[in-house]
Amino acid sequence: MSAARCPICRKPTVPEFAPFCSQRCADVDLGRWFNERYAIPVEDDEDDEQPEARPPLSEED
Repeated sequence: MSAARCPICRKPTVPEFAPFCSQRCADVDLGRWFNERYAIPVEDDEDDEQPEARPPLSEED
């Protein structure tokens, strides 16, 4: 069985920083989240995106 690898640099992980190999790689990952390089995909509901229906304007206004 192979050891787990750091998702940033692919070195073996260290239990203290799991799933990373060091504090540096953990900080790199956190920075990527802060800079929005990672995103959780979401499916938009079509019902939520539809604008509200407005009554037509009368020509007398």
